[in-house]
Amino acid sequence: MIKLICDVNIATMQSGKTPYGLIENGIIAVDAGQVIWIGQADNLPAELVNSPRKLFDGRLVTPALIDCHTHIVHGGNRANEFEMRLNGAGYAEISRAGGGIASTVEATRAESPAKLLQAALKRVDALIAQGVGTIEIKSGYGLDIETELKMLHVARQIAELRPISIVTSFLAAHAVPAGQDADTYIDNVVLPALQQAHAQGLVDAVDGFCEGIAFDTTQIARVFDMAKSLGLPVKLHAEQLSNMAGAALAARYGALSADHLEYATGADAKLMAKSGTVAVLLPGAFYTLREIQAPPIAAFRKFGVDMAIATDWNPGSSPLGSLLLAMNMGCTLFGLTPEEALAGATRNAAKALGLMDRGVIAAGQRADLAIWDVQNPAELACGIGINPLHKRIFKGQFT
Repeated sequence: MIKLICDVNIATMQSGKTPYGLIENGIIAVDAGQVIWIGQADNLPAELVNSPRKLFDGRLVTPALIDCHTHIVHGGNRANEFEMRLNGAGYAEISRAGGGIASTVEATRAESPAKLLQAALKRVDALIAQGVGTIEIKSGYGLDIETELKMLHVARQIAELRPISIVTSFLAAHAVPAGQDADTYIDNVVLPALQQAHAQGLVDAVDGFCEGIAFDTTQIARVFDMAKSLGLPVKLHAEQLSNMAGAALAARYGALSADHLEYATGADAKLMAKSGTVAVLLPGAFYTLREIQAPPIAAFRKFGVDMAIATDWNPGSSPLGSLLLAMNMGCTLFGLTPEEALAGATRNAAKALGLMDRGVIAAGQRADLAIWDVQNPAELACGIGINPLHKRIFKGQFT
């Protein structure tokens, strides 16, 4: 049945028109989980005039937010590492000492699927409560075939239990297990696990960590080659702690996204623009690790690289459970405009996941919407620790 969302200002997030694609005094017509019409109230087609209406007193409507980079299926916590960092230890030092990803791997292997799911649902509920409609979830805390598959199964279950879309990324190439050779690990775990996960329908994209403490470009290319042979898109953690030519590799493979990018260059930006690879900015990790080199935002703007923003919610380097706060951090730490931040959590986040049916409000798009108690779209990125969500709409249904 057609429903009209009325008396709203609409940040459609369609580019090339007014800032935020803003429509004042607008109406959105929704039917069967899709937007079927959008425009100013005075232009409502005659055939829609008598449809049921719901009034929202001039509130702002945006696309539902999209968190396009998370690690929210995991066991344990790493609060002790927070203390270590405050006492001077660096990310690489903690990793070499058996902390970092390795400690979460141990906890995740030991946890039952039921408990992993229970913990993940609490994180998902926090994101839903802030207007998020789609969440990407990575594996990568198993580093063995059994646990990688366990994580992906848990991630798939979430969409059955909550009104949320889940996109999964296979990230077994996240770290090299202690005492193992990287190439042998790829042969014995990463590639077989990828084949099994794909056969079981658990994978939407393939990711990797290209860094001195993880894998080099030659090793990541082996993983990407298998992904391509299976028809799976790729993405990459790149240039977070150093420049390992990961962004260039991602561009060469036509990756959906390259993520982090603190040490990316203008040359990397040019390659990413040519390949259509989205730059996913993760200010939560930048903040937590107290980094000082920010991603090359000016170069991304110069070459027209689409910029997304995400929480990178994980137990160690980015224990950030708020996409709204990530948007604020993107502005205050990286110099994004509020419009760039909102585009980064909607339109460009959808592109970073290869999703063309959401991220903007337009006829034919999914009716995943967020209604906010704000007047100006910039308020969404301006607030610190504020959640102005009034209602979330998922597939046309109020949640």
